[in-house]
Formats: sequence, C-alpha cells, structure tokens
Amino acid sequence: MKKLTVKKGTTCMACLECVRACSMAFYKVFDPDKSCIQIVEKKSGVKPMVCVECGKCAEACEVGAIKQNAKGVYMVDKKLCTGCGKCVEACPFGVMVKAEESPVSSKCIACGICAKACPMDVLEVVEK
Repeated sequence: MKKLTVKKGTTCMACLECVRACSMAFYKVFDPDKSCIQIVEKKSGVKPMVCVECGKCAEACEVGAIKQNAKGVYMVDKKLCTGCGKCVEACPFGVMVKAEESPVSSKCIACGICAKACPMDVLEVVEK
C-alpha cells in the first residue's frame, strides 16, 4: 500500500510549503482550504494532517466515484464524481477538498509533491 506519512521524530515548523505545493498542484493557487494536507495545532505542537487511506470517503460516495487503486490509494474518478461533498463531510481528518469553483472533490493521491516541498523533511511517501 502506498501512502503519505509523517516521519516519526520529526518536527513541523508550520511553514506551509507542503500546503502550498498541494494547492498549487491541484488548483494552481496557494490556498490552504484547497490543500489535501493540513497543518493542525496539537498540544505537542503543529502537525501535518494527511490522508491515511481509511476509505471513509469511498464509503460515503453514493455514486462510487472513489475507488482504491492497485497501490491502495483511494482515487476520485472525476468522470463519476457529482461534487455533492459527502466524501468531504465523511473524512475524519479534514483532508478531502471540494473547492467551490470545482465540479469535483479532490484528495491526496500520495504523489509526494508535498514531501518534496517540505524543507524539514517531515513527510514521505511509503509502500506498506
């Protein structure tokens, strides 16, 4: 299974470079609300919130537009997605995106753009 993870023992400095890279890749604009990775504040400090490929989004999709590929990554089929936003509501981590101007939802596809952009080397794409 391929997935984006936060490396253990690393510290996020909340520079938002991962957020910038993701929103630019999907929407060609820097907008944290359009990023499939979020930086959240925890008691222990700031932490990147990433898709753990739990499948809750796929379960919520009434038209079957979200399917797991051979590598274990849940993908949105843009031809089937109706843009209803139920997947966004179902995501327990708040990393599904439905931008107002977009007809479809988007989610992390474990592409690694955010990991490459992180100056602290906090993120990585792994095969599990």
